[in-house]
Amino acid sequence: MTLKHKELVLVMLLGAFLYTSCVTQKFQEPGMAVSGQLYRDTVVTDSASFATVNFTRLFTDTVLQNLITAGINENLDLKKAMQRMTMAQENVQQAKADFFPSLQGNARANSSKQSIAALNLPPDFIGTFPLAITTFQASISSSWEADIWGKLKSTKRVAVANFLQSDAARRAIQTQLVADIAGYYFQLLSLDEQLRITEQTLINRKKEMETMKVLKEAAIVTGAAVVQSEANRYAAEVLIPDIKRLIRETENALSILIARAPGSINRSSMGEQHFSEDLRTGVPSQLLTNRPDVQQAAFAFRAAFENTNVARTYFYPQLTITAEGGLSTLKIQDFFNRSVFYNIIGGLTQPIFNKRLNKTRLNIAKAQQQEAYYVYQKSLLQAGAEVSNALYAYKAAQEKQYSRAFQLQALEKSVDYTRELLQFSSATNYTDVLTSEQSLLAAQLGSVNDRLQQMQAVVNLYKALGGGWQDGGTESIKE
Repeated sequence: MTLKHKELVLVMLLGAFLYTSCVTQKFQEPGMAVSGQLYRDTVVTDSASFATVNFTRLFTDTVLQNLITAGINENLDLKKAMQRMTMAQENVQQAKADFFPSLQGNARANSSKQSIAALNLPPDFIGTFPLAITTFQASISSSWEADIWGKLKSTKRVAVANFLQSDAARRAIQTQLVADIAGYYFQLLSLDEQLRITEQTLINRKKEMETMKVLKEAAIVTGAAVVQSEANRYAAEVLIPDIKRLIRETENALSILIARAPGSINRSSMGEQHFSEDLRTGVPSQLLTNRPDVQQAAFAFRAAFENTNVARTYFYPQLTITAEGGLSTLKIQDFFNRSVFYNIIGGLTQPIFNKRLNKTRLNIAKAQQQEAYYVYQKSLLQAGAEVSNALYAYKAAQEKQYSRAFQLQALEKSVDYTRELLQFSSATNYTDVLTSEQSLLAAQLGSVNDRLQQMQAVVNLYKALGGGWQDGGTESIKE
């Protein structure tokens, strides 16, 4: 190759590299990608968010903290997510290795024999021309694809985005896990409280049944009151097996989350639960950095974007350089004597007609990219709705607790008054006592549910804002 030809090749390669930017496009972050206020009826300007704190600061109950820690260490879904991250990381390493040439070692012996008829030799040459030839060869071969159009770079970015997506998926599982463990734990505490109230009510109604028998003997009430008091006693008693069943099922569900065999769960009480953090939501844009599922959708969009870049590169020539060198001889004793050979081949492959495959690949990649963008938009809208729902649920629970306190106070007085009237006045009957007692029990159980709703709203808000995974990160992979 003359100097002029070499200069021409260099100019062509330089032009190709400069043209690369026209083939692949530079990625731009999608940002919020939705219009309007994500948090309904809530205008937030303070960037502080309680989702950024560790769960040990939000949940002060040490028993709950230990359960969550056990879940993070042992939960099987989290362990599966870690294995998916390992696979994604291997793909990143493979994508980086694709930039380097491949290298293979070869050793072979080739024996061949031609037929006289096939060679069509003149009679004088028959017997003088060797028909059987054995070749001994040892060589090293290498192949390298020049990343002229950015295909390998985009492929590596796809692998990195997939790894980051798998990391976000792991953190999303952890966020959900923390919320589920806390939710089941609070549900257990509420069931314990409901069981305590119901069992105390049963004790009171057993005493009341004996009182009705005494009043009947004194001719103050009729036999109907005695029978009604007995039915009222069993109405409370029949609630207990269902509550105990729910306790066992909740304990079993919580055991699965922490990867333990179904069994009893150690726990404190509902009255000991306090939240140390203010329920500050932060601005909606923080969902992009706090919510793992939103990040997962964003990384999926980036992977789809880079896949579109890869699809574009298939329309352009592929430059491949292959080289082979080694030793080759017809006689094994001459293997290291004047047996060196080598060859270098550089080739361009330009697609001309391949049954529309490249166009189909590009159109599919564009459609997948747009689909990933819509999924990302929906994840943001879903996140905003979950935050709004949790905020309103917390507010509604507070309002219910305020009204419930007055209801309980009135019903307790109603039960006391009707019991006294039943003993000392004919202005009432046992039906009034029965009604007030049943209403009181329903209100007491409802009060427990109100408190549970408030605690669940805190948990749901923490999850909706993306809390629960801020206990250590994953090492970033640089492009």
